[in-house]
Amino acid sequence: MQWSGEGLLIGVRRHGETSVIAEAMVVGRGRHLGLVRGGRSPKLAATLQAGNSVQLVWRARIEEHLGTYAVELLEGRAAELIEDRRRLYLSGLVCEHLRLLPERDPHDRLMAMALELLDRTPDPAALARFEMTLLDELGFGLDLSSCAVTGLTHDLTHVSPRSGRAVSSGAAEPYRGRLLDLPPFLADDAMLTDAVSAADLAAAFRLTGHFLDLHVWQSRGIDIPTTREPLIALLIPEPVAAPAQ
Repeated sequence: MQWSGEGLLIGVRRHGETSVIAEAMVVGRGRHLGLVRGGRSPKLAATLQAGNSVQLVWRARIEEHLGTYAVELLEGRAAELIEDRRRLYLSGLVCEHLRLLPERDPHDRLMAMALELLDRTPDPAALARFEMTLLDELGFGLDLSSCAVTGLTHDLTHVSPRSGRAVSSGAAEPYRGRLLDLPPFLADDAMLTDAVSAADLAAAFRLTGHFLDLHVWQSRGIDIPTTREPLIALLIPEPVAAPAQ
């Protein structure tokens, strides 16, 4: 059998003396692996870099097999990513996140968000949204529709670290030390067009990091991506010191 489609390369590993196994997010097909014969050759090395967009033709005798890829470069981002440490770390983190998805399960929404992240100036608010969507598509989405205590659908300011449900400001008051802050831009889609403060960005990454660790990294016995904390430090602006009196 055979199919063709556009893909985002998210990982490559050696296989044998001359070949590699390429891992890509493919439109309509999700995270999909394939063998690239001769993939370690100089001719293909520049193409087979994580972060590049490629045209793929996959062939196999039966669907369950690994299959082989024929690869053609569509957009080479890797060289540009290397020149900017923020974009390089961002690419690495996005690819690691996408590798958490089950094989051959379509996740076109996440793929579109990933491409947008890679093709623009690094945007911490968009990355936090991406991590929220990743949790949702892995089956661990937060319930931010209403307050877990009162049922209110407005003034949602916190999240329970256990249940992942939102809590309103009034209901959260006695338990603030035990709850996670919910930044307004994550609670309200309309806030995406507004400027996001450094404090809200830090709170957003604490929130997504907590639930990724709770439901994904710990449960699967895998390490937190090494690029995540350095990237967050690069993306969140330092507070401006007050002028000396």
